[in-house]
Amino acid sequence: MTDTATFPLTFTTTPSATARAAAEREEILADPGFGKYFTDHMATISWSIEEGWHDARVVPYGPLRLDPAAAVLHYAQEIFEGLKVYRHADGSIWAFRPEANARRMQRSAERLALPQLPESAFVEAVKRLVEADSEWVPSAPETSLYVRPFMIASEAFLGVRSAHGVDFHVIASPAGAYFPGGVRPVSIWLSQDYTRAGRGGMGAAKTGGNYAASLLPQAEAYEQGCQQVVFLDAEERRYVEELGGMNVFFVYADGRVVTPALSGTILEGITRESVIQLAKERGHAIEERRVSIDEWREGVSSGDITEVFACGTAAVITPIGLLKARDFQAGSLDAPAGALTMSLREELTGIQYGRREDHHDWMLRLA
Repeated sequence: MTDTATFPLTFTTTPSATARAAAEREEILADPGFGKYFTDHMATISWSIEEGWHDARVVPYGPLRLDPAAAVLHYAQEIFEGLKVYRHADGSIWAFRPEANARRMQRSAERLALPQLPESAFVEAVKRLVEADSEWVPSAPETSLYVRPFMIASEAFLGVRSAHGVDFHVIASPAGAYFPGGVRPVSIWLSQDYTRAGRGGMGAAKTGGNYAASLLPQAEAYEQGCQQVVFLDAEERRYVEELGGMNVFFVYADGRVVTPALSGTILEGITRESVIQLAKERGHAIEERRVSIDEWREGVSSGDITEVFACGTAAVITPIGLLKARDFQAGSLDAPAGALTMSLREELTGIQYGRREDHHDWMLRLA
């Protein structure tokens, strides 16, 4: 859905009258967890079929007012993004590749028949919110501010068509270290009864329905003592697609780095794209292709696959130690995290936190 509005939008800011006191904020930042606490403000831009994108503002964080007939509640016309903001040693505040998130949201919007928010407006909304809540960006090691932009169909209408009224919001939540006790290999449960997405579906869009579909198999993974679930393709039930919220990589004994090819059923991860770039620069041959579950199991058992890891915004890079299914296991949680896995993680987080030079212009200064 195209939009002809003139940009850039002009944002107005309404300071929160109930902003947390410094002492309370610092207490939260000392142990924020993930997704438990939220900053004092939120950014909002409205869209209508008559006016296009308009009414850009930063307002106090608070409940949304939705009509019970809002289309998002009935037809799940909704998309979202996730990115992180980092405080560097000099106190400056930087976002990791927000333009890439903006472009991915545009692709998701196209699939969900939502209006495409211009990249400049997306980035400006993130910037304005972070400027308003800059004191919420933590400074402790491996902490960050997690930013959640999302778009919902807010028009009150029960007809089955794309909504004529939409709201875009950005909220933010301080995030503690994902691995407070140090990075350790995780166990993965193979979902053999459920699939994440089918060909022609919404697998390549970042929409809540995909995550809702993963919750039951994720609960099954927890019951099996595993931290995450991995899904196979919906057609043959043979080929590895992705985890519930992360892409997966395989490192082979000959130095190849392999990841499932994007085929319309896998979300195109921004961390995934970054890992591919960094691995290429180190001279590793990159293969984006189908990987069967048998290749994973047999490769780990034979030593042909020496490392397996997952990647995504929240954990950045996570070593996978054990693959567990109803009738087999591959790998071990006692094995150390792979050398390339940890080296790539160190390089990528070094760029994000300003400890390494950013040769790719991935970081955007916000404050």
